[in-house]
Amino acid sequence: MPLEYFIIAALLLDFMVGDPRWLPHPVRFIGGLATGAETLCRRFLGNGRFAGAVAVFFVLAGTLLAGLSLLSGARELHPAVGMVVSVVILYFCFAAKDLADHSRAVLAALLAGDLPAARKKVAMIVGRDTERLSEEEIVKASVESVAENMVDGVTAPLFYAIVGGPLGALLYKAVNTLDSTFGYKNERYRYFGWAAARLDDLLNFLPARLTGMMIVLAVFLLGYNGRQSWKIFRRDRLQHASPNSGHSEAAVAGALGLQLGGPNSYFGKMVEKPLIGDHKTAPQAFHITQVNRLLFMTTVLSAVILLALRLVLLP
Repeated sequence: MPLEYFIIAALLLDFMVGDPRWLPHPVRFIGGLATGAETLCRRFLGNGRFAGAVAVFFVLAGTLLAGLSLLSGARELHPAVGMVVSVVILYFCFAAKDLADHSRAVLAALLAGDLPAARKKVAMIVGRDTERLSEEEIVKASVESVAENMVDGVTAPLFYAIVGGPLGALLYKAVNTLDSTFGYKNERYRYFGWAAARLDDLLNFLPARLTGMMIVLAVFLLGYNGRQSWKIFRRDRLQHASPNSGHSEAAVAGALGLQLGGPNSYFGKMVEKPLIGDHKTAPQAFHITQVNRLLFMTTVLSAVILLALRLVLLP
C-alpha cells in the first residue's frame, strides 16, 4: 500500500483519538534512552560537546534500530500487521489533537471564570512562570504555544514522514525529544546540549518556513486577516531567539491581530523576548479557538500540498 495512505490514516487517527495518557508512547522510550545515554556519556566522556554529540548518536541509533526491528518483525508476521504498525508509528509522531486539547482545557477554565485552574492548565504547555498570569497573559501564552508547536508537533513530522516514511518521522521525533531534553542554554546543558539543539534547528529549518506560508494560506481560507498575516510573517518571522519558532508565531500573530513575545518570567527571572506582531486587539479567550482552527486547517493544507508534491515528484 502506498505511503500516502499510511500518512492519511495516521492523521485521521490523530484527529480522532489524540494522545491517550494510558497508551505507551515512543517519545517516552526515546526520553528514557536519552536519560541513560546522558548518564553514560557524562560518566565516561565528560560534559562537553563531544559527549553530547555521542549521546545524540546513541539515541538516534537506538531509535532507528528499535523502529526497524518493530517494522520488520511486524511485516514478517503478516503484511497487514506491517501496515498497521506503520500507521501506528506515524500516528504517534503527530500531535495536532493533543496540542488543541491542552489549549482547550485552558479555554474551558477561562470560560468558567476559574483563573487559578487556567494558570495550572497553561503551565502544562508553556515553560514560563504562570502563578501570576492575568487572563490576557494566559490567552497569549496559549496562542504562542499552539503557534510554535505546530511545527514540531505536526508539520515537521509530516514533512519527514513524506520524505522518509515512518522511520523518517520517528527519527525526527527523536531529535525533537533530544532537543527538549538537552537543548537548554543553562549551566548543565550549555555544551552537552549543543549537538541536540543544532540538529533540531537544522531539521526544522525548512518545515518551519513552509509552515509559516501554510498558515498564511489557511488564514485566507478561514476568512481571517490574510494580508496582515503575510505582512507580519515577512516582517517579524526572524524576531525570535530560535531561528525557526518565529515563522509560525509571526503568521499567527498577524492573522489574529495580536502582539506576541515581550517580557515573561522563567524560574523567577524576567526574560525580555522580541515582540512579534502589532497590538491591534487585546488577547481574549476566543483567540484560543481561532488559533486551534488555524492549527487544523494548516495541518490539512500541509498534508494535501506535500502529498500532492510527493505524487508528482515520485509517481
